Amino acid sequence: MKLPPLACLRAFEAAVRTGGFARAADELALTPNAVAHQVKQLEEWLDMRLFERHARGVVPTPAGSAYAAAVADTFEQLSAATRQLLVRRDDRVVTVTAMPSLVTRWLMPRLPRLAVRHPDIEVRVLASVKHVDLFHGEADVAIRLGRGPYPGLASEELLIENFVAVASPRFLEAHPNLATPADLFRLPLLHDEMIDALPDEVDWPRWFEAVGVKPPRRLAGHLFSHTYLTLEAAIAGQGVALAGEHILGDAITGGRLRVLFNGLSVKGPYQYHLLRLPGAEVRPAVAAVCDWVREEARAG
Repeated sequence: MKLPPLACLRAFEAAVRTGGFARAADELALTPNAVAHQVKQLEEWLDMRLFERHARGVVPTPAGSAYAAAVADTFEQLSAATRQLLVRRDDRVVTVTAMPSLVTRWLMPRLPRLAVRHPDIEVRVLASVKHVDLFHGEADVAIRLGRGPYPGLASEELLIENFVAVASPRFLEAHPNLATPADLFRLPLLHDEMIDALPDEVDWPRWFEAVGVKPPRRLAGHLFSHTYLTLEAAIAGQGVALAGEHILGDAITGGRLRVLFNGLSVKGPYQYHLLRLPGAEVRPAVAAVCDWVREEARAG
Protein backbone atom coordinates (compact mmCIF):
# COMPACT_ATOMS: atom_id res chain seq x y z
CA MET A 1 0.00 0.00 0.00
CA LYS A 2 1.35 3.40 -0.97
CA LEU A 3 1.81 5.85 1.91
CA PRO A 4 2.41 9.63 2.01
CA PRO A 5 6.00 10.86 2.46
CA LEU A 6 7.12 10.51 6.09
CA ALA A 7 8.56 14.04 6.23
CA CYS A 8 5.21 15.47 5.18
CA LEU A 9 3.40 13.47 7.84
CA ARG A 10 5.83 14.67 10.51
CA ALA A 11 5.37 18.29 9.51
CA PHE A 12 1.58 17.93 9.40
CA GLU A 13 1.29 16.19 12.79
CA ALA A 14 3.58 18.74 14.45
CA ALA A 15 1.64 21.65 12.95
CA VAL A 16 -1.67 20.35 14.29
CA ARG A 17 -0.24 19.48 17.71
CA THR A 18 1.66 22.74 18.23
CA GLY A 19 -0.99 24.98 16.70
CA GLY A 20 0.75 26.34 13.64
CA PHE A 21 3.54 26.17 11.11
CA ALA A 22 5.93 28.44 13.03
CA ARG A 23 5.86 26.36 16.21
CA ALA A 24 6.13 23.14 14.24
CA ALA A 25 9.13 24.61 12.45
CA ASP A 26 10.84 25.35 15.79
CA GLU A 27 10.27 21.77 16.94
CA LEU A 28 11.48 20.21 13.69
CA ALA A 29 14.39 22.63 13.14
CA LEU A 30 12.91 23.80 9.85
CA THR A 31 11.64 27.11 8.54
CA PRO A 32 7.89 27.88 8.61
CA ASN A 33 7.91 27.97 4.81
CA ALA A 34 9.40 24.48 4.70
CA VAL A 35 6.68 23.16 7.03
CA ALA A 36 3.98 24.88 4.98
CA HIS A 37 5.43 23.39 1.79
CA GLN A 38 5.46 19.86 3.23
CA VAL A 39 1.87 20.20 4.47
CA LYS A 40 0.86 21.43 1.02
CA GLN A 41 2.55 18.40 -0.51
CA LEU A 42 0.57 16.14 1.79
CA GLU A 43 -2.70 17.84 0.89
CA GLU A 44 -1.91 17.39 -2.79
CA TRP A 45 -0.98 13.75 -2.25
CA LEU A 46 -4.28 13.12 -0.41
CA ASP A 47 -6.25 15.44 -2.69
CA MET A 48 -7.82 16.92 0.44
CA ARG A 49 -7.56 20.14 2.38
CA LEU A 50 -6.19 19.55 5.89
CA PHE A 51 -5.95 23.18 7.08
CA GLU A 52 -8.00 26.31 6.74
CA ARG A 53 -5.65 29.21 6.05
CA HIS A 54 -6.47 32.57 7.68
CA ALA A 55 -4.61 35.84 8.01
CA ARG A 56 -3.80 35.08 11.66
CA GLY A 57 -2.76 31.49 11.13
CA VAL A 58 -4.00 28.05 10.23
CA VAL A 59 -6.71 25.86 11.71
CA PRO A 60 -7.05 22.14 10.97
CA THR A 61 -10.22 21.04 9.19
CA PRO A 62 -12.32 18.33 10.88
CA ALA A 63 -10.77 15.78 8.55
CA GLY A 64 -7.33 17.19 9.31
CA SER A 65 -7.86 16.90 13.09
CA ALA A 66 -9.01 13.30 12.79
CA TYR A 67 -6.13 12.39 10.50
CA ALA A 68 -3.60 14.08 12.79
CA ALA A 69 -4.81 12.01 15.75
CA ALA A 70 -4.36 8.81 13.74
CA VAL A 71 -0.90 9.90 12.56
CA ALA A 72 0.13 10.77 16.14
CA ASP A 73 -0.96 7.33 17.36
CA THR A 74 1.02 5.71 14.57
CA PHE A 75 4.14 7.70 15.43
CA GLU A 76 3.76 6.69 19.09
CA GLN A 77 3.47 3.02 18.15
CA LEU A 78 6.52 3.33 15.92
CA SER A 79 8.45 5.06 18.70
CA ALA A 80 7.51 2.38 21.22
CA ALA A 81 8.47 -0.42 18.81
CA THR A 82 11.80 1.28 18.17
CA ARG A 83 12.51 1.61 21.90
CA GLN A 84 11.72 -2.06 22.42
CA LEU A 85 13.94 -3.07 19.52
CA LEU A 86 16.88 -1.00 20.76
CA VAL A 87 16.61 -2.36 24.30
CA ARG A 88 16.12 -5.94 23.18
CA ARG A 89 18.74 -6.04 20.48
CA ASP A 90 20.90 -7.32 23.32
CA ASP A 91 18.72 -9.96 24.96
CA ARG A 92 20.86 -9.84 28.11
CA VAL A 93 19.53 -6.38 29.10
CA VAL A 94 16.50 -6.34 31.41
CA THR A 95 14.98 -3.03 32.49
CA VAL A 96 13.49 -3.01 35.99
CA THR A 97 11.55 -0.08 37.41
CA ALA A 98 10.42 0.70 40.97
CA MET A 99 9.89 3.65 43.27
CA PRO A 100 13.11 5.44 44.31
CA SER A 101 13.04 4.30 47.94
CA LEU A 102 12.55 0.65 47.01
CA VAL A 103 15.34 0.92 44.43
CA THR A 104 17.85 2.48 46.82
CA ARG A 105 16.96 0.61 50.00
CA TRP A 106 15.85 -2.82 48.73
CA LEU A 107 16.78 -3.51 45.11
CA MET A 108 20.27 -2.07 44.82
CA PRO A 109 21.77 -3.78 47.89
CA ARG A 110 20.62 -7.11 46.44
CA LEU A 111 21.86 -6.65 42.88
CA PRO A 112 25.30 -8.14 43.56
CA ARG A 113 23.63 -11.48 44.29
CA LEU A 114 21.94 -11.40 40.90
CA ALA A 115 25.29 -10.64 39.26
CA VAL A 116 26.85 -13.68 40.94
CA ARG A 117 24.03 -15.96 39.83
CA HIS A 118 23.62 -14.52 36.32
CA PRO A 119 26.81 -12.70 35.31
CA ASP A 120 25.60 -12.57 31.71
CA ILE A 121 22.50 -10.46 32.54
CA GLU A 122 22.70 -6.68 32.56
CA VAL A 123 20.05 -4.89 34.64
CA ARG A 124 18.95 -1.39 33.73
CA VAL A 125 17.30 0.22 36.75
CA LEU A 126 14.71 3.00 36.43
CA ALA A 127 13.75 4.71 39.71
CA SER A 128 10.46 6.52 39.22
CA VAL A 129 7.47 7.62 41.30
CA LYS A 130 5.39 7.81 38.13
CA HIS A 131 4.33 4.54 36.56
CA VAL A 132 6.68 3.53 33.77
CA ASP A 133 4.76 2.28 30.73
CA LEU A 134 5.36 -1.43 30.24
CA PHE A 135 3.01 -1.55 27.26
CA HIS A 136 5.25 0.81 25.29
CA GLY A 137 8.48 -0.98 26.17
CA GLU A 138 9.82 1.52 28.71
CA ALA A 139 10.63 -1.37 31.07
CA ASP A 140 10.47 -5.15 31.15
CA VAL A 141 9.67 -5.62 34.84
CA ALA A 142 8.02 -3.31 37.36
CA ILE A 143 7.81 -3.56 41.13
CA ARG A 144 4.83 -1.33 41.80
CA LEU A 145 3.18 -0.29 45.04
CA GLY A 146 -0.61 -0.30 45.01
CA ARG A 147 -3.77 -2.33 45.47
CA GLY A 148 -4.17 -3.50 41.89
CA PRO A 149 -5.62 -4.82 39.72
CA TYR A 150 -3.33 -4.13 36.78
CA PRO A 151 -5.32 -4.79 33.60
CA GLY A 152 -3.36 -6.29 30.74
CA LEU A 153 -0.36 -7.17 32.92
CA ALA A 154 0.77 -10.36 34.61
CA SER A 155 0.93 -9.50 38.32
CA GLU A 156 1.58 -11.15 41.66
CA GLU A 157 1.91 -9.86 45.20
CA LEU A 158 5.54 -9.52 46.17
CA LEU A 159 5.90 -7.63 49.46
CA ILE A 160 3.61 -6.27 52.14
CA GLU A 161 4.38 -3.11 54.07
CA ASN A 162 4.61 -3.20 57.88
CA PHE A 163 5.48 0.24 59.23
CA VAL A 164 7.73 0.64 62.26
CA ALA A 165 9.30 3.60 64.05
CA VAL A 166 13.09 3.81 63.81
CA ALA A 167 15.86 6.05 65.10
CA SER A 168 19.64 6.05 65.25
CA PRO A 169 21.52 4.77 68.31
CA ARG A 170 22.97 8.26 68.80
CA PHE A 171 19.50 9.81 68.83
CA LEU A 172 18.22 7.21 71.29
CA GLU A 173 21.13 7.83 73.62
CA ALA A 174 20.26 11.53 73.63
CA HIS A 175 16.56 10.78 74.18
CA PRO A 176 16.25 7.83 76.58
CA ASN A 177 13.14 6.45 78.26
CA LEU A 178 11.00 5.94 75.15
CA ALA A 179 8.56 3.47 76.64
CA THR A 180 5.39 4.06 74.60
CA PRO A 181 4.48 5.65 71.25
CA ALA A 182 3.04 8.67 73.08
CA ASP A 183 6.58 9.49 74.24
CA LEU A 184 7.35 10.45 70.62
CA PHE A 185 5.12 13.52 70.81
CA ARG A 186 7.90 15.47 72.49
CA LEU A 187 10.51 14.49 69.88
CA PRO A 188 11.20 15.59 66.28
CA LEU A 189 9.42 13.27 63.86
CA LEU A 190 10.55 12.84 60.26
CA HIS A 191 7.80 12.81 57.65
CA ASP A 192 7.40 11.46 54.11
CA GLU A 193 5.66 13.64 51.56
CA MET A 194 2.49 11.82 50.54
CA ILE A 195 1.87 11.25 46.83
CA ASP A 196 -1.48 11.50 45.08
CA ALA A 197 -1.35 7.94 43.78
CA LEU A 198 -1.18 6.53 47.35
CA PRO A 199 -3.61 8.66 49.36
CA ASP A 200 -4.16 6.09 52.11
CA GLU A 201 -0.51 5.36 52.85
CA VAL A 202 0.48 5.07 56.51
CA ASP A 203 1.84 8.33 57.91
CA TRP A 204 2.50 9.37 61.50
CA PRO A 205 -1.12 10.31 62.38
CA ARG A 206 -2.45 7.03 60.94
CA TRP A 207 0.30 5.03 62.64
CA PHE A 208 -0.45 6.55 66.04
CA GLU A 209 -4.17 5.93 65.63
CA ALA A 210 -3.56 2.31 64.57
CA VAL A 211 -1.50 1.59 67.70
CA GLY A 212 -4.18 3.13 69.90
CA VAL A 213 -2.70 6.57 70.61
CA LYS A 214 -4.49 9.79 69.70
CA PRO A 215 -1.97 12.14 68.08
CA PRO A 216 -1.97 15.89 68.56
CA ARG A 217 -3.31 18.03 65.74
CA ARG A 218 0.18 18.99 64.61
CA LEU A 219 3.21 16.74 64.57
CA ALA A 220 6.29 18.88 64.01
CA GLY A 221 9.29 17.72 62.03
CA HIS A 222 11.08 17.87 58.71
CA LEU A 223 9.33 16.71 55.52
CA PHE A 224 11.09 14.73 52.79
CA SER A 225 10.07 13.86 49.24
CA HIS A 226 11.21 10.22 49.47
CA THR A 227 11.41 7.64 52.23
CA TYR A 228 15.08 6.96 51.57
CA LEU A 229 15.80 10.62 52.37
CA THR A 230 13.74 10.34 55.55
CA LEU A 231 15.81 7.32 56.57
CA GLU A 232 19.07 9.11 55.83
CA ALA A 233 17.92 11.93 58.12
CA ALA A 234 17.12 9.37 60.83
CA ILE A 235 20.53 7.74 60.42
CA ALA A 236 22.06 11.19 60.84
CA GLY A 237 20.28 11.52 64.19
CA GLN A 238 17.78 14.18 63.15
CA GLY A 239 14.67 12.46 64.54
CA VAL A 240 12.42 9.42 64.43
CA ALA A 241 11.33 8.02 61.08
CA LEU A 242 8.47 5.79 59.98
CA ALA A 243 9.24 3.19 57.32
CA GLY A 244 8.29 -0.21 55.99
CA GLU A 245 10.36 -3.03 57.45
CA HIS A 246 11.27 -4.31 54.00
CA ILE A 247 13.42 -1.25 53.17
CA LEU A 248 15.27 -1.07 56.49
CA GLY A 249 17.52 -4.05 55.77
CA ASP A 250 21.18 -3.21 56.22
CA ALA A 251 20.39 -0.07 58.22
CA ILE A 252 19.14 -2.36 60.99
CA THR A 253 21.65 -5.18 60.61
CA GLY A 254 24.47 -2.66 60.34
CA GLY A 255 23.42 -0.94 63.55
CA ARG A 256 22.68 2.45 61.97
CA LEU A 257 19.01 2.33 62.97
CA ARG A 258 17.02 0.62 65.69
CA VAL A 259 13.35 -0.35 65.68
CA LEU A 260 11.42 1.13 68.60
CA PHE A 261 8.79 -0.37 70.90
CA ASN A 262 9.78 -4.01 70.41
CA GLY A 263 8.94 -3.94 66.71
CA LEU A 264 5.44 -2.50 67.09
CA SER A 265 4.17 -2.33 63.51
CA VAL A 266 1.17 -1.25 61.45
CA LYS A 267 0.28 -3.01 58.20
CA GLY A 268 -0.01 -0.66 55.25
CA PRO A 269 -2.98 -0.60 52.86
CA TYR A 270 -0.85 -1.23 49.77
CA GLN A 271 1.39 -4.06 48.60
CA TYR A 272 4.29 -4.28 46.18
CA HIS A 273 3.44 -6.26 43.05
CA LEU A 274 5.71 -7.84 40.47
CA LEU A 275 4.44 -6.78 37.04
CA ARG A 276 5.37 -7.64 33.47
CA LEU A 277 3.64 -8.14 30.14
CA PRO A 278 2.00 -11.54 29.61
CA GLY A 279 4.58 -13.69 27.88
CA ALA A 280 7.51 -11.48 28.88
CA GLU A 281 9.16 -14.38 30.68
CA VAL A 282 9.59 -16.17 27.36
CA ARG A 283 12.82 -14.21 27.32
CA PRO A 284 15.21 -16.23 29.53
CA ALA A 285 16.80 -13.08 30.98
CA VAL A 286 13.42 -11.66 32.06
CA ALA A 287 12.40 -15.01 33.55
CA ALA A 288 15.67 -15.19 35.49
CA VAL A 289 15.26 -11.67 36.88
CA CYS A 290 11.65 -12.34 37.91
CA ASP A 291 12.66 -15.58 39.67
CA TRP A 292 15.45 -13.76 41.48
CA VAL A 293 13.11 -10.94 42.60
CA ARG A 294 10.65 -13.52 43.94
CA GLU A 295 13.37 -15.30 45.90
CA GLU A 296 14.65 -12.06 47.39
CA ALA A 297 11.13 -11.09 48.43
CA ARG A 298 10.58 -14.46 50.11
CA ALA A 299 13.90 -14.11 51.93
CA GLY A 300 12.70 -10.77 53.38
